[in-house]
Amino acid sequence: MNEHVLEIIELELAILIRRTTSISSHKKFGNLDRSAYLLLHQIISNGAAGVKALAGEFQLDISTVSRQTAALEQKGYVYRIPDPLDGRAYSLQITELGKKEYTENKHARLARIVEVLESWSEEESKVFGELLKKFNQSAIQEQ
Repeated sequence: MNEHVLEIIELELAILIRRTTSISSHKKFGNLDRSAYLLLHQIISNGAAGVKALAGEFQLDISTVSRQTAALEQKGYVYRIPDPLDGRAYSLQITELGKKEYTENKHARLARIVEVLESWSEEESKVFGELLKKFNQSAIQEQ
């Protein structure tokens, strides 16, 4: 691949990550940081999940996800469902408060994206979304 193209992609990804992190850390997005948002999204989308499954999904250490989910539990966004076969194991399910926080956060994020893409055509937005998805899927496969 052309080195100039790689440099553009690398720089633009760094800028995107920085701006996204900066935007989502503002209080206008509610009480969820990026990791909380992604964990709640995963549980809402796929149902109750254990820490090990969540860690695998995000390719993170179990101890990291355990700390993150403990914080979600402490805030009342998720609760534990004991595993009937293994007293030590449990799954996490989202609470009504967790659903509310997630939904409010998602709407705020979507509103911001609408603002950013206001001058883009529908086709440009569609292609951008498809390429971002493809990039993220490729990144998972490489790890």
